[in-house]
Amino acid sequence: MNTLPDFPWDRLEPYKERALAHPDGIVDLSVGTPVDPVPQVVQDALTQAANSPGYPLTHGTAALREAAAGWLGRRHGVTVDQRDVLPLIGSKEFVAWLPTYLGAKRVIFPELAYPTYDVGARLAGAVGTASDSTLAAGPERVDLIWVNSPGNPTGRVLPADHLRKVVAWARERGTIVASDECYIELGWEERPISILHPDVCGGSHEGLLAVHSLSKRSNLAGYRAGFVTGDPALVKRLLEIRKHAGMLMPQPVQAAMTVALGDDEHADRQRERYAARRAALRPALEKAGWAIDHSTAGLYFWASNGQGTWDQVSKLSEIGILVAPGEFYGSAGGQHIRIAVTATDERIDAAVRRLQ
Repeated sequence: MNTLPDFPWDRLEPYKERALAHPDGIVDLSVGTPVDPVPQVVQDALTQAANSPGYPLTHGTAALREAAAGWLGRRHGVTVDQRDVLPLIGSKEFVAWLPTYLGAKRVIFPELAYPTYDVGARLAGAVGTASDSTLAAGPERVDLIWVNSPGNPTGRVLPADHLRKVVAWARERGTIVASDECYIELGWEERPISILHPDVCGGSHEGLLAVHSLSKRSNLAGYRAGFVTGDPALVKRLLEIRKHAGMLMPQPVQAAMTVALGDDEHADRQRERYAARRAALRPALEKAGWAIDHSTAGLYFWASNGQGTWDQVSKLSEIGILVAPGEFYGSAGGQHIRIAVTATDERIDAAVRRLQ
């Protein structure tokens, strides 16, 4: 196994302490953890399923799989068979272990990316390459390529024609494409499209996996609720491995997730909350000297005032605002910061006042 990097968030502690010392308290816009309530219908479903003494199914209940397939069709124009849905104990564990499940030796992930893509390659003992171009692969075989749209940290949306090229490139070489689509419901200036949409994949899911999460859509980060779907042969292979490894989503969480996927009303309300926070925070940042790049979808502003990333982190911590340094997501982020819009309305308003 390759050596793992130091956990990056530990480096933010001194800036967090400085922000905490602000007389009006910290405005934490760094990690991006949900702060709004879990929808009541979801809480009720969890409670009603609390008496679950037996082992849950690794494949999940048929109701859960049907709810996931129904949501994909209803909201995203993607058709999958419910048998090809596999629940995950949060999407992060799957991102971290997919290269190991596949026995991957070479993995490509975006140049600016969620750090767990790199961690997953290292855990598998694979060679990981950060690049936005498949040309970086050279003549060597690539076992797995990650795409992430909308992207974390940049909020960038990959258009259908770009995704089509990635799929064509991968199929010519027998490479699996895993698409992290955890922010797909949060398009603002652009509408994201799934790797499994017919306009991208031509109606065939061969060699493709799409990973989804309810952490942001339904405020279920604490429930660890996600799923993967796509190529039936790949999903079947992953199911068998996860059965052996005991990767079981608790039955009460399965029940809660089933209800969450079937209810669009709460997701639309949550989307409206994030839209209002974005609308308040963006002009305040721009007036204070930060340019916003990409950020057309997702829950973050990818911002820069032209200084080094840690200088920007330090400057904002002095007024009690904590953000994430861009270099956490790759060396190309050295002049950017990532600013989450997942704080409460009151804390967003506090940030706006301080920036003024």
